[in-house]
Amino acid sequence: MAQAPLMYRMIKQGLPPVADRYLRLHVEGLEHVPTTTPAILASNHLSFVDSLMLPLHVTRPVYFLGKADYWDSWRTRWFFSSTGVVPVHRGGGEKGQDSLRTGVDILQRGDLLGIYPEGTRSPDGRLYRGKTGPVRMALEAGVPIVPCAVVGTDRAMPTGTYVPRREPVTVRYAPPLDLSRYREQRDDPFVLRSATDELMYEIMLLSGQEYVDEYASKVKSGAVDLTVEPGASPTRAAEADVATRGPAHDPVELTGDETLSLPETTDADRRGSGRAIG
Repeated sequence: MAQAPLMYRMIKQGLPPVADRYLRLHVEGLEHVPTTTPAILASNHLSFVDSLMLPLHVTRPVYFLGKADYWDSWRTRWFFSSTGVVPVHRGGGEKGQDSLRTGVDILQRGDLLGIYPEGTRSPDGRLYRGKTGPVRMALEAGVPIVPCAVVGTDRAMPTGTYVPRREPVTVRYAPPLDLSRYREQRDDPFVLRSATDELMYEIMLLSGQEYVDEYASKVKSGAVDLTVEPGASPTRAAEADVATRGPAHDPVELTGDETLSLPETTDADRRGSGRAIG
């Protein structure tokens, strides 16, 4: 923690007592976050305060990747730089590769990386299709992913508000997913989609959200007419998508646009031998 930026350390010291009392913050499964080794904390995304709540009781610094646009203004540049947010450029091509490399660098130096697989805040409180960037970084760096969930932050601080409401918030951490079995196939778009769907399934179990098999960014932009049936699991939704559209893959895009169903596994598989503490 001594190596973390000053503002980050100040927030870590001053915010927990306030959040614990005012937001009645409840934390579950904190023991699943590695205490010395690198890992990715992958969470759903409901509110601006998610990035404050998710690492609040983690004893190590958690670094997040943030839009490079935030560095255009000195105010936001100062705040994000001083709280450990690392700027990245969105999009495909070389920018996407640079973003991947930035995340891998953070992990290879032994730190924790916080990331939202949906790529943006949920527009309606449901869980949307995950992008493959987190899995790519985990496989490249050889680290586990800890599925996480925040619950109630959309009520405590809805989009467009600046003062949190006194609403209860819960943060949950699950045992790390060991994706090492995929590492030799980390350039295969089918494998990346399968591993990402596995991750999103775990987040769905933690958060209790309904799942929508579309990218949240496309729904927000109006590019997608949201007519999919809510509540479908990532596995079944992805199977239907493959049947109708087939897989599509941009090997350079950080967030990807691939589709493939999960392999058939039981709950025992997911909670048992398929996991390992990082």
